[in-house]
Parts: sequence; structure tokens; C-alpha cells
Amino acid sequence: MVGFEDRLRTPWLAAQRGEPGAYERCLRELAALLRGYYRRRLARWPDDIEDLVQETLIAVHNQRHTYDERQPLTAWVHAIAKYKLIDLVRRRAGREALNDPLDDDAHALETSDHDAADAKRDIARLLATLPDRHRRPIECVKLQGLSVAETAKLTGMSESAVKVGIHRGMKALAALIRKQP
Repeated sequence: MVGFEDRLRTPWLAAQRGEPGAYERCLRELAALLRGYYRRRLARWPDDIEDLVQETLIAVHNQRHTYDERQPLTAWVHAIAKYKLIDLVRRRAGREALNDPLDDDAHALETSDHDAADAKRDIARLLATLPDRHRRPIECVKLQGLSVAETAKLTGMSESAVKVGIHRGMKALAALIRKQP
């Protein structure tokens, strides 16, 4: 399996050499990685994700001359993305919000939109194996964000049945996931 570093670095270096289409491929892959990175951190401001992705891509483009080929590309991009995120948080929430850690780990860009789509497809497949009394409460509460009361009203189940359905369904999903290779 090709790692994230290789998926970015190969077209990035090809673009630096002037290979046609390489820069566009790199930016497309980078945009998907950035969306995943920002989506995990901007639950409060989901409407800002795409703007921040574009701002970061512009910053990457404008600062491309500062990239040192001896260093990992993902670390360089992560630094730019982190500073763009800090700028947004300062604009939105003020300096007090900067006390929340923005994680400095080297693996921050390891989830992309592609991975999210794969995970969504896998979860849907696993959920389909559950009985309705477990599947529906999980879909409503855990995936759609409805309250237990809203889910009970929507499904015709009691609130306690919704809670039990979620608990048993999540337990069954965990068992299914553990069985997978």
C-alpha cells in the first residue's frame, strides 16, 4: 500500500520537474487529505472547511519554494495546515480557544476524504447486517445526530428501547469489526 507521504511526494516532485498534470494530481490528493484533517477539527464550523482547504492550498502554492526535498512533504504541509487552522480559530473564537491542543503528531494528515468514504461504505455494510431494532437507533442517534427522544418518536420505539438498541447494536458492530481480517 502506498503511504500518504508517497502519494503526495511523488506527484509533488514530478511537478517540480515540470511534468504535465503532476501538480494538479498532487493538489487534488492534498485537498482530500486536508478536508479529512480539517473535518476532524472543525466540527463546530463545518462551513469553514472548504474555505480553509482552499486557503491552505494557496499557501502551499505560494510557499512551495520553501519546501526542503530532504524533509517529509506531509510534515511541511501539516505545519502550513496547522497555522491556517490557528488563524481561523483566532478569527472565530478568540485567543482563549487556542488553549485546545491542535495535535503536533506526524500522522495528522493520515485520513483523507477517500478514507472517510471507505469507512462510510464499510459502516453501511456492517449496519445492514443488524436487525432494525438495533440498526435504526444507531443510524438516527449516532449517524444523524438525533436525540434519543426524537429517535423514539420517529421509530415508534420507547426511549429505553432506543438506548438498548444502540447499546446492543454497537456491541454487535464491535464484534463484527473484530472478526474482519
